[in-house]
Amino acid sequence: MDFLCEIVQALVALAALGFIVVLVIAHVTAGMVSLTRHEKEKYFLTASGEKELFPSLHDPYSRQLSVVIPAYNEELRMPVMLDEAMEYLENRQKQNSSFTYEVIVVDDGSKDKTTEVALRYTREYGADKVRVLTLVKNKGKGGAVRMGTLSSRGKVILMADADGATKFSDLAKVEAALQSVNPKPENMAIACGSRAHLEKDSVAERSTFRTFLMYGFHFLVWFLCVRGIKDTQCGFKLFTREAAIKTFSSLHVERWAFDVELLFIAQCFKIPIAEVAVNWTEIEGSKLVPFWSWLQMGRDLIFIRLRYLTGAWKLESSQKSD
Repeated sequence: MDFLCEIVQALVALAALGFIVVLVIAHVTAGMVSLTRHEKEKYFLTASGEKELFPSLHDPYSRQLSVVIPAYNEELRMPVMLDEAMEYLENRQKQNSSFTYEVIVVDDGSKDKTTEVALRYTREYGADKVRVLTLVKNKGKGGAVRMGTLSSRGKVILMADADGATKFSDLAKVEAALQSVNPKPENMAIACGSRAHLEKDSVAERSTFRTFLMYGFHFLVWFLCVRGIKDTQCGFKLFTREAAIKTFSSLHVERWAFDVELLFIAQCFKIPIAEVAVNWTEIEGSKLVPFWSWLQMGRDLIFIRLRYLTGAWKLESSQKSD
């Protein structure tokens, strides 16, 4: 019995030591994201090819809606999404002349012709409606969304994936959800598109291993970071401008788990969050590598919690990019 007690004590001590080591690693390796832009990232091209300076999220809004589309090597899939989005937005503007919008395509350091494809829409619709932000280096989806959001003019800002997996017409659903929550006097609110209602069907099509990874990720999200949101990863989210300033000013994670940190930050600031079911179709060509991407996200979830816990990362009231 004494021998078993010693083994248990040794295991507890080893677990405690392991936790301390992970805590120290998380704290020491916590880098702060620089919001300083490369000179080339400060400008967008007009339809005539001239350079104009991007505005700042901290400026007063001048459009009803901004759509931020992160894109990495999306020359093939993005046109289908953009065609659908532009048709919807143009029809809405025809029905309501007071409705104004902009689409910001953020080329996240692509190696293909993503920027050239996006610029065709600038030439067709004008730079006042379609702007292209080309990042000099690949930052990751979170970094691309942050850069596009910080350059937006909208009263509300929609994050939408370039693959068109979510029907763009579901914008009406997330807008209704945004209006349904009770925003603070500061007008902060977030509406998240959700695929949780499709989970049973998706599990039936997945391997046991991928299902295990998915549920493991959901548990870590719930246990470490975000409560009450069933699907944190759907790339269809709508922010009030005030909520975007509050959350993106504190964002650190630049890759797949950035959605979780955004919602973690929002819940820390007690920003109301609505979740609404949207149509979603899996599109071939996903950049998500099943095992390694889930592993990376799991690591990021642990580091998110530990880095805020140790004070390596802090919630910022507001930061301006240069």
